[in-house]
Amino acid sequence: MANYRSKKRKSNANGGNTDGEVVRVRTPRKENGEVLATVSSLLGANRVRLQCMDGVVRMGRIPGSKKKRMWVREGDIVIATPWEIQDEKADVIWKYTRPQVNWLDRKGFLK
Repeated sequence: MANYRSKKRKSNANGGNTDGEVVRVRTPRKENGEVLATVSSLLGANRVRLQCMDGVVRMGRIPGSKKKRMWVREGDIVIATPWEIQDEKADVIWKYTRPQVNWLDRKGFLK
């Protein structure tokens, strides 16, 4: 009987790309009002304090659909969508990995 566990499976978070090379990076869409932000502190209950690239400090909310998929820590670079009603609040919609942050820095998105 053949050992069915003998084959090595090649899967990880970035689809088998194990060398850390960035294939595609999502950038903020200005027409949707998205801005880059740095997580400055965790507030609890799916809330974070964001230092946005437009100079505004906002309270960010991680929506329920992304709560379990996206683990956010202090110092992470994220994309935030400010609320239309209250500009001091925003939704966190994307989190960048370390190689993606390096790519953004090289291309001049982080200033």
